[in-house]
Amino acid sequence: MAETILLEIVTPLRKLLSREVDEVTAPGRDGDFGVLAGHTPFLTTLRPGEISYKKGSETGILAVSGGYAEVLPDKTTILVDAAETEAEIILEAARAELQKAEDAMKALSQDDPAYNQAVDKVEYAAAKIRVKERKG
Repeated sequence: MAETILLEIVTPLRKLLSREVDEVTAPGRDGDFGVLAGHTPFLTTLRPGEISYKKGSETGILAVSGGYAEVLPDKTTILVDAAETEAEIILEAARAELQKAEDAMKALSQDDPAYNQAVDKVEYAAAKIRVKERKG
């Protein structure tokens, strides 16, 4: 059995990451989950949050919007609408995005169909801030 897995993170515009890693942690819709080599295959939806990975003593983290994950014993593919690495995140812009998203969410009723999208925007902006503050 392989000791590593191939992690691929893809958005509609680009392949953000493709590398062999020892482990991955991702924000599943029902809670975070971890993946190691040889994991049982499954598909799941993702909520906005952070994806972290480790290869030896090297670690990486990035912010992702909602999407999907396919886990196989030797490969994990993450398909998301948007993702940003720590280097790509501009902290002031992320804070402004969070404020705008919170304001929009407050203006909606929880029964409004747009409410869940507003919550996702808040969570994605907050994830970007956490990623930038953790690494920067």
